[in-house]
Amino acid sequence: MNKWEELDKKYIWHPFTQMKGWNEKPQTVIARGEGVKIYDVDGNEYYDAISSLWVNIHGHCRKEINDAIIKQLGEIEHSTLLGLTNKPAAELAEKLIKVAPNGLNKVFYSDDGSTAVEAAVKIAFQYWQQIGMPEKQEFINLGDSYHGDTVGAVSVVNIDVFHKVYKPLLFNTNKMTCPSYYHNNDGFATEEEFLKQLLNELEEHLKANAHKTAAMIIEPLVQAAAGMLMQPKGYIAGVRALTKKYNVLLIVDEVAVGFGRTGKLFACEHENVEPDMMCLSKGISAGYLPLGATLVTDELYNAFLGEPSEGKTFYHGHSYTGNPLACIAGSVSLDIFEKDKVIEGLEPKMKLITKKLAEIATISYVGNVRQCGMLAGIELMENVEKKISFKSDLLIAGGICQIARKQGLFIRNIGDVIIFMPPLVSTLDDIDIMLTKLEIAMKEVLENLSQREKFSDPCAF
Repeated sequence: MNKWEELDKKYIWHPFTQMKGWNEKPQTVIARGEGVKIYDVDGNEYYDAISSLWVNIHGHCRKEINDAIIKQLGEIEHSTLLGLTNKPAAELAEKLIKVAPNGLNKVFYSDDGSTAVEAAVKIAFQYWQQIGMPEKQEFINLGDSYHGDTVGAVSVVNIDVFHKVYKPLLFNTNKMTCPSYYHNNDGFATEEEFLKQLLNELEEHLKANAHKTAAMIIEPLVQAAAGMLMQPKGYIAGVRALTKKYNVLLIVDEVAVGFGRTGKLFACEHENVEPDMMCLSKGISAGYLPLGATLVTDELYNAFLGEPSEGKTFYHGHSYTGNPLACIAGSVSLDIFEKDKVIEGLEPKMKLITKKLAEIATISYVGNVRQCGMLAGIELMENVEKKISFKSDLLIAGGICQIARKQGLFIRNIGDVIIFMPPLVSTLDDIDIMLTKLEIAMKEVLENLSQREKFSDPCAF
């Protein structure tokens, strides 16, 4: 055990990790990164197939971003937005508004995805109080939804394995059916029929409850942390039409799916959806520094304007809101999107992922492969025909990820779903190598499954 691993096991409590298992097993210590690879302290290299938890966009140690941060460090590292502003925060806000869906004209900065959602929930609640409709206090969310881990964000999620223990702390929400045709298609001959039922369910709820509903929150196109669950075409446009019809705010959480992941800069663009609020994080700073943003319409923003004595101020914020280093990284990242025509260059990469996934889909125990742009999920099942999952204590997907790491591929799972979300800068060769390594690891485990003992992966979701 090297000294860094020793210090880690002595002092650090890791997220989403059973620390008993973590401390009992050897762990990888990362020393540096370059492009789409990360390197450990022993010099071993790994393809970063999950973009360091879905955040890295343009590769590690991107020169343009490095140089901009170094230059900013020579000027100022941080100053508060409480009573002051700074150049990078102002410039990034302008760039975000220029590329965001129409109608979003103001940026509220925070620290990460959870805090971006937390701000949106509070803005929605306070908005109705201030325009004379205080009865509108409830929220609508989706089955299997995930929007973060702070208490307000957890209140609008529906993944029990993460948050069941905290339910006594949360406010109640109204859950709509998870819009995944693959998981909820019983009784529906086609995806179109399923879509119709989803929207009918929502409309019936809104007819009866819109008068007391503040907002609906969704991840557009893909519910990422639920295991890359894909929504039917037309769903987000239908949700937008109904929330507008019944005077309910629509919050879109683009934390995981934004900044090119779905093949467009924002997932909303696929169906020309113009939300009332959009939550951003992860790729916003190209994976360099923590940063969140909640974009809102003028209508929402204006409802908070008034004299101090009126009590309309949005009393919410963070010490590092609008941090200059994070904002300069985000600003240069958007410049790279434009300069390198990143979105325009994704089509062949997405097609290659589709081709490689079709090969992986033929492996034993692969129940379903799902893809939207540059993100994908590979779901494993003990019985594919009956859609029966493996027993949770087997940790099959986590075990495959362990085997893949031995081959130089860093990839993670959520339950029985292996997540593939490489940096957008990945070349065709990079993608081919990553998915080939994954395929080899999957075959090693799944084609000899009866001979294997249980895996033990302390950080398997």
